[in-house]
Amino acid sequence: MGFTVEDMLIIGQERYEMKLVAGNNGWANSISWLMMVEDLTIISNFSGKELAVTTCLGFQEEKKLLDLVMNLESHHAAGLILNTGYYITEVPKSVMDLCDELDLPLLTVPWNVVLSEMVKDLSVRIFFQGITDEKISAALIDAIEQPEEREKYVNDLLSVFDVDGEFQVVLMTTENLDAMDTVERKRIGYRLQIYMENISHNAHFFYYDGCFVLIANAVGAETLDEIIGGFEKRLRRRMPDTPIAVGMGSPVVDISNLHVSYKRALAAVKRAMRKKENRLNFDELGVDRLLLSVKDKALLEEMGPKLLAPVLEYDREHDGNYEETLYNYLKYDGSIQTVGKVMFIHRNTITYRMNKIRELLGNNLETAEDRLPYEIACRIMRL
Repeated sequence: MGFTVEDMLIIGQERYEMKLVAGNNGWANSISWLMMVEDLTIISNFSGKELAVTTCLGFQEEKKLLDLVMNLESHHAAGLILNTGYYITEVPKSVMDLCDELDLPLLTVPWNVVLSEMVKDLSVRIFFQGITDEKISAALIDAIEQPEEREKYVNDLLSVFDVDGEFQVVLMTTENLDAMDTVERKRIGYRLQIYMENISHNAHFFYYDGCFVLIANAVGAETLDEIIGGFEKRLRRRMPDTPIAVGMGSPVVDISNLHVSYKRALAAVKRAMRKKENRLNFDELGVDRLLLSVKDKALLEEMGPKLLAPVLEYDREHDGNYEETLYNYLKYDGSIQTVGKVMFIHRNTITYRMNKIRELLGNNLETAEDRLPYEIACRIMRL
């Protein structure tokens, strides 16, 4: 996940007497760059993931510090470093409380630290970590596209992943993501990374083929579910006008099986987009997992819309919902009473519709063998 606040703190504790004083939950925030900030003007140019550094010259009053924190949060910054000991000697409790509330990492370095040297040092580390991340992304894409060519990608991943361990792919996308210009897409990606708290070097985040990709390595199902749940909460709060669909693939063992988790996550995220749902987990889709894995689109057409053609045509001509009636009838094992309750329709109407449907299909739907093809067809219609 790039050069993170945790990485910076490991280096900075000894070298720059750096301390994390609030916003601890943002420890895994990745940093795109360090920016000196002495007033609020420059923050309007933030793209996301910037870490602000200030001597507090322009933020000596408590209210101004609070305004700074709120501006950084609204522009999706990775965190804030205060240079204490001259313009301010102590960090106000209200500022620390606000950073805790927003999960925005707040760090301090003492006045004797030469900020220019610190910023240069950390910026170089961020730059080289970026190069490394690009190399890792390329290797993971090779693992997805050419899983059988293990020797081509595994050496680039050995230093960061347990390549024989468990992997799980999570995909995130929104409408027209692939058509966006690179700057706008990168800006969204930066923001999504900031919302992905509590996951660091056992994961990697990148853009590929119309989706943002999160690949988790040796992260338990419960932990990953909590991380994605927290991500969705922050997403709704900070980007309410940008609906993001999330698809989760199956956990797989060994990097050479990463493509399996990816393909399943792709099926889940595509379905989430069509259904306008926030998140779908492939492993929770029941029998539909089989249908979503079918590559032969002509076969799906033949077993779905073509099989149901008489009912679908009747619905088009009469503005009806016989196909939905059939779906519920099959779903609830032929219980007219249950179908009536679910659809808020009198049972006599359901009985009439089912008689008409049997006539249209030329099938009495009496046995399980009779019903199965039509149940599959209705499921295909809902993929």
